[in-house]
Amino acid sequence: MRKVYLPRTPEELWKVLDGEPEAAVYAGGTDLLVRMRAGQLDPPALVCLERMEIWRGVREESAALWLGACTSLSELLRDERVGRRLPLLAAAIAVVGSPQIRNMGTLGGNLCTASPAGDSLPPLYVMKAEVELCSSRETRRMPVREFIAGPGCTRLRKGEVLAGVRIDVPQGFQMHRFEKIGQRKALACAIASLAGLLKLSDDGAVAEARLAWGSVGPTVVVSAQVEEFLRCRKISQSTVEEAAALAERAVMPIDDVRGSAAYRREVAGNLLRKFLYGIP
Repeated sequence: MRKVYLPRTPEELWKVLDGEPEAAVYAGGTDLLVRMRAGQLDPPALVCLERMEIWRGVREESAALWLGACTSLSELLRDERVGRRLPLLAAAIAVVGSPQIRNMGTLGGNLCTASPAGDSLPPLYVMKAEVELCSSRETRRMPVREFIAGPGCTRLRKGEVLAGVRIDVPQGFQMHRFEKIGQRKALACAIASLAGLLKLSDDGAVAEARLAWGSVGPTVVVSAQVEEFLRCRKISQSTVEEAAALAERAVMPIDDVRGSAAYRREVAGNLLRKFLYGIP
């Protein structure tokens, strides 16, 4: 018989973790419980954070939004502030799994699973989000780009949990787009994805580009070379094709059951083409 704990306050949580240091911590469990059923994990105890109201919901912090790690993806989609101020993240969350998965799964879980195919990760990278990490000793923040250490690996310390994500609302970007390619139109794990923000100057040249590809490397792939290449250039066929070629060289895909490395590399370039050709 495995023990299951349902703390309601941080104090209760720290007490549980002190007594069960090897326990698996989760909120929705849409990844953890599947892995347990498959025999990939066998934790001695489970700690469910779904009753931790302090780490749920959306808060406005000046020009930023704080999203509680224990907030379900469906709750985030229903919050008009997320759709209005973070449309890129909302677009990505909307294609995570199914409605049932989004009802259970949380933003914190999507981050802590640290899958290269995690749909919320590329938008969080381009929006330069920060994670808030809590333990009984301290609260600290770090960029999402540093928090994700590798496939399935984060920089969470022992006894530490992800409490929330802080995102400065992007300002002045005319284009916010998330594109995902899977083996089907719904309930699909990404073969490749792209999150993009683009700011154009008055003359139509690119003032700033932020781009991040998912499922084409051990973590989300960003390329300063592609972003810098686009800066100060107007969007033309030659510009788009050269940028796409740079993107194809920047990604680091692998072969797996969903697609070959060569296919993923081509898709990464095509997603950038689609994004840039969509500029008004």
